[in-house]
Order: sequence, then C-alpha cells, then structure tokens
Amino acid sequence: MPREAPYLAVADVLRLRILAGEWRIGERLPSRARLAVEYGVGRNVIQRAMDRLIIEGLLEGRAGSGTYVRTPRERLRLVRSRHRERTSREGSLPRQDRRERGRADAWDSHSQVRVPAPGPIAERLAISPGALCVCTQYEFLADGQPVQLSESWEPMAITDGTPIVLPETGPLAGKGVVERMRSIGVVVSTVVEVPRPARATPVQANLLGISAGDLVLQIERTIFDTDGRPVETADMVIPDMRREVVYEFGVDRP
Repeated sequence: MPREAPYLAVADVLRLRILAGEWRIGERLPSRARLAVEYGVGRNVIQRAMDRLIIEGLLEGRAGSGTYVRTPRERLRLVRSRHRERTSREGSLPRQDRRERGRADAWDSHSQVRVPAPGPIAERLAISPGALCVCTQYEFLADGQPVQLSESWEPMAITDGTPIVLPETGPLAGKGVVERMRSIGVVVSTVVEVPRPARATPVQANLLGISAGDLVLQIERTIFDTDGRPVETADMVIPDMRREVVYEFGVDRP
C-alpha cells in the first residue's frame, strides 16, 4: 500500500496535540524550524501540514507573527445547486435553503462598459483578446458583513444595444444571467465551475475584512448557451474561515 504523504502524517500528530490541549486557544505554535527539527522533516512539510490544519479551522496564520490555535468559529454553509437557483427564481426555496443561515441578503456592484477583455478572460469567453466587455464587480453581504466577492465579464457582442447590457440596471436588474439572457433570446444550458484554494490578496482581504494571505476559495464560473457559446464568466472569492461551500447534485430519474 502507498505510504501516507509526510505532511499528512505531521498534520495528524499536530491535530492530536492541539485537540489534547497541549497548546491553548490563542497560543502560538513553535516555529516551523523548530517543528521541522522535532519531526525530522523539511520546513515545507511543516508548512503544508499547518496549511491543512488552517483549512480545517484548527489554526490561523498571522502575518509576521506565526501560527496560532484558532478560536473555534462556525463556518456557515453555502450551497451551490442548479436546483436551488431554479426554485429560488420561482419564489419557493427548498427546505434546506430556508435553514441556510448567513446567506447573502444584499450586494454592492459597480459596472464598467467597453472594457477590453484580458487574455485569460478572452480565452474563457472564446473571444479575441481586447474584445469589448461589460465588467461588473460585486461585493455580497450577509447581515452587513462581506461574505463573497465576484468579478463578472460579459461580451458586449451579445448584449450591446439591449436593455440588459448593465446587469444591475434596467428592467431585469439583479435577476441573474440566466433570466437576463433569456429576455434577449439567448438560452443558457450549462454552467461550469472550477473551485481552487488560494490566498487572499491585500485588496481582497481589505474588502472581505480578513487578513492578507488568509485562505479563500476561488470559483471560476463560465456560463454557456445552447450552442456552447460562453455568455458570461466570473471569478468568485469566498473566505474559507466564514463559509463552507457545498455542491448539491440532482439525480436524473429514469
């Protein structure tokens, strides 16, 4: 059988020591160098082990200070589900959504028109680099606290000259990509999401009220119409310490 990765073995031992109370809540752990000597591994192994425990919510890193045992915090659940999005538009939320606390209940947004698409965005939208887009920055709030950031890009070749060119103004303001696109004859059929762990940049940290370098979940989302054409792409940033992202899938019945 394959051996367990060294950082996982170190994480297991550190977890047991933390849960046993060897280090109290708020207490700083020994330095990576000291732990590396104690366990006979490289500092990078210790760092990966600590990163894992940070993800689990047992530790927190403080820039320029070290790694500390974290005060237990409740991570609110964020359910991502095609079924939920469909039913919420109909005004009848599934039972689990009514129990989902901390769900975003407000948002701030700012749109810019005729923004040239950067290379990576152009590739995701299957357009030429520099093609004009509408770029919208979102900050989602729950009980007045920022819980998610999003940067959305829509090709102006699709929406220019229509009432929906700006996502948050006009007759369908705030209705979402699917409904807005349907109003101009564009039918959405597929949503692709790619989640990746990342560290908060200083700008993201400032907006989310967390520390630079804190763990976040980045979700790259692209929405396609029935012809396979991308009609919108977005990058969402969710602070790991506050949100637990859960994907919900329906099962097709015969």
